[in-house]
Amino acid sequence: MITGSHRFPTMEEVVYGRPAAAAVAALADAFGAQRLLFVTTRSLDTPNGAVAGLKAALGARCVGVFSAIRAHSPREDVVACADAARAAGADLLVALGGGSVIDAVKVVQLCLWGDVRSVEGVGQLVGSRARDLKPGARMIALPTTLSAAEFTPFAGVTDTDRRAKEGYGHPMLAPRAVVLDPRLTLETPVGLWFSTGLKAVDHAVEQLCNPERAPYADALAEAGLKHLAAALPATKVSPEDLDARLDCQFGMWLAISGASAGRGLGASHAIGHTLGGGFGVPHGITSCVMLPAVLAWNATVNAERQAVVAALMGRPGASAAEAVRDLAQSLGLPTRLSEVGIGPAQFEAIGEATMHDRGVRSNPRPIAGPADIVEILKLAA
Repeated sequence: MITGSHRFPTMEEVVYGRPAAAAVAALADAFGAQRLLFVTTRSLDTPNGAVAGLKAALGARCVGVFSAIRAHSPREDVVACADAARAAGADLLVALGGGSVIDAVKVVQLCLWGDVRSVEGVGQLVGSRARDLKPGARMIALPTTLSAAEFTPFAGVTDTDRRAKEGYGHPMLAPRAVVLDPRLTLETPVGLWFSTGLKAVDHAVEQLCNPERAPYADALAEAGLKHLAAALPATKVSPEDLDARLDCQFGMWLAISGASAGRGLGASHAIGHTLGGGFGVPHGITSCVMLPAVLAWNATVNAERQAVVAALMGRPGASAAEAVRDLAQSLGLPTRLSEVGIGPAQFEAIGEATMHDRGVRSNPRPIAGPADIVEILKLAA
């Protein structure tokens, strides 16, 4: 008999297809928020960009823009953003961007709730202390990529001194609401759109290949993978197709929602965390280069599940590794570590660091030590 549990994030609403400015204004009204701080990256804070349009639409309720969040959410940026939120008296944080922005704002919430004002203090929020904090100001998310950070109560922030990404969690960490407006994704660089799309594929695949079955979560992951396998190529053919872009957003939402079953992800995510936090490989690219190799390494223990994956991607009879690699290559993405500047000389260090990631423990094929990680890395070389 299958046993398990499914936890739902404390999110009140997901708005999709509606213009972001109207959706944010309606959400602010519903939440009684009067002072909105937008948090984004410098690339999106331009005179004619999305932030400018949102500021104009919201008028006096926009009390500022913090646009200094960098890739992989460094602790320093989290502290600076929390300081800006306090100075502005913000009562609602609006995260506009990809996973780095959204994860950073999640931890900014913790800093505000716990009055944390230093980089060292952020590090102390890892683990049980964060879960004891009483929530205060919350966030809403306007994603521009397909990383799906907005749908989880967890966040990854980088300790730049150790060059390591740390995990943070709190039952109320997920955004209070998410706005899926495909118009916001039109500014997203092509490579970022497609690579985070492969990260969403990774969410679905590692759920479906997990040795534990969870029918509700599996159904979500299956639907998400089918959406993504069809809609990502459609946005390559017609980049302005808002329906296809929204279908990609639906796919990433469905794919990540299965993770709430708590089964854990696998080695692709574990190695990806090391490559991102420690070696500067972009978040989505880690899945492009690692997921095919991890699938190949795991194939001896879960060939039946991998066949399901290939069929859902429209490739019955192919290996799941081939299906994922071919999709990535068709979207113009790298699929080898050598293409992103990672070589054999770094494999041992990556293996050692990855063993601390919980994804190692939930990989379908048991990983006994760093040597197994190195073996996977060689398949991706």
